[in-house]
Order: sequence, then C-alpha cells, then structure tokens
Amino acid sequence: MIKYLLLGLLAAWLFYVLRRPRSNNPQAPGQSAPPPKPQAMVECAHCGVHMPANEALLGQRPTGADYFCSEDHRRAGPRAH
Repeated sequence: MIKYLLLGLLAAWLFYVLRRPRSNNPQAPGQSAPPPKPQAMVECAHCGVHMPANEALLGQRPTGADYFCSEDHRRAGPRAH
C-alpha cells in the first residue's frame, strides 16, 4: 500500500514539475544579466541636482558646458553664487 502512495506522490511531483510555466529567459539558471555600466553624473547649474549626463540638458552659453535638469532651469540660467 505504501509503495502505491509513494508512486502517486512521485507522479504528482513529476506532473507539477513538467507542467509549470517556464521562464522566457534564455540564460542558464544561476546567471544574471551583467550590471549596467557606470554613467557620468553632472550637476544642474541652477539647483544643484545630480543626474546622469545623458539625461541632462546642455546650457546655451558657448563659454562653458553648463548642464540643467529641466527646460525651466535652462531658461533661468545658472544660479548666482
């Protein structure tokens, strides 16, 4: 009687393992995606918030590379120290 119970449990476990949804991740189990590469950070010339350089807006002055976090801050210009 016990061997039938064990066979039933084994069959249920196999059914569960074979029927569960599989991940669409083509990587082997245990491997993760490589971490993102570091990005250069810049400071808003108006408010001082730091942001990635690829998200910053460049200033309109030809003399220096001022970065701004928004169009409003770019229009307002750099803050006076």
